[in-house]
Amino acid sequence: MPVHDWNKIDTATFHDFHNSWIIHLKETLNGGVLPAGYYALSDQRSAGVIPDVLTLNSPGSGSSTDPAGVAGPGGIAVAEAPPRIARKLVADSDAVYRFRRRTLVIRHVSGNQVVSLLEIVSPITKDRPSTVQDFVNKVETALAHVIHVVVVDLFRPGKHDPGGMAGAIWANIGSEQDEVPGSQPLTLCSYRAVVPVEAYIEHVAFGEPLPDMPLFLDADTYINVPLETTYQAAFRGMPGFIQQRLEAPA
Repeated sequence: MPVHDWNKIDTATFHDFHNSWIIHLKETLNGGVLPAGYYALSDQRSAGVIPDVLTLNSPGSGSSTDPAGVAGPGGIAVAEAPPRIARKLVADSDAVYRFRRRTLVIRHVSGNQVVSLLEIVSPITKDRPSTVQDFVNKVETALAHVIHVVVVDLFRPGKHDPGGMAGAIWANIGSEQDEVPGSQPLTLCSYRAVVPVEAYIEHVAFGEPLPDMPLFLDADTYINVPLETTYQAAFRGMPGFIQQRLEAPA
């Protein structure tokens, strides 16, 4: 199923779809995509931010890799199989220090360590400079806490984010910028919270299927998030007249 142009629909309707997609993502990740010891929750507060999907390491489970560096069930070792992504950017070497000057590191004593976040951009995230900056700060705060992040932006770049949300985030991190192709205006980006930060970027056109994106569990291990299948499941739950409007020719 191709990705749709959600600008045809009002913000409240996309919000409903957004919520449904998050639930399908959570169920799929907890249904066997995540390795043993990891679990996903929706809308949980972490380190001062509220993500769409939160991936945690359960108490006493340790890392997703064993001492020999072999990925556990469901995890992929970066060194053995790097993510197959169209473009990779590496942050400026001093970016991590700019983060830490603005961030207080908070750790939870329960042992439920937060390892990654998944964010789906909404229209209200891009409607004014302050909301764009709030989202950028949210991602930077997570990366400063060594929490990996995936950002899914299904909306064209706007006047407040001319490089898309990924471009707005990267403007504070790296000097090398990513150009959004006019033919593929939608951007998916996975951030690996290492020093320096790495960004794995895919651009998508309306009418194309969504590629799987790497979600890092630690510096050495990731899983592929099934965006397309979960998107389809959420779309099937939308009212028929909304589906027809989204699938109608522009």
